[in-house]
Amino acid sequence: MSADLKFLVWSAVWCVLLFLPYVLARIQVWGIVDTVGYPENPPPLPAWAQRAQRAHLNMVENLTVFAVLVLVAHVSGAANATTALGATIFFWARIAQGLVHIAGLPWLRTAAFGVSLVGEAMILFQIIAKF
Repeated sequence: MSADLKFLVWSAVWCVLLFLPYVLARIQVWGIVDTVGYPENPPPLPAWAQRAQRAHLNMVENLTVFAVLVLVAHVSGAANATTALGATIFFWARIAQGLVHIAGLPWLRTAAFGVSLVGEAMILFQIIAKF
């Protein structure tokens, strides 16, 4: 399996893991019944748990674009050392983005997001160059 595809799989794993902090916070604050149900007026979650949910949703949104780029690069034969580096950059930047998002560090979160976009752009430019 190519490095691009490996980092796509690991990015999907990270996306799944990112939902755990806020779900565990819900269980702790709301209890299991309200967590799996539809409470009318649940107590607010701690700020870090709210940020964790937003970090997860942001990863879901960005994973879609990343997956399309990696898969198109793979299928079109555009995958190479540059796309592998782009996938590597995306993955580690998304790890950083999720962690600093939960920690509440907006400038670092934004920087990590920007770095992940650079990784995606590296893949995109290789696809464009192939055509």
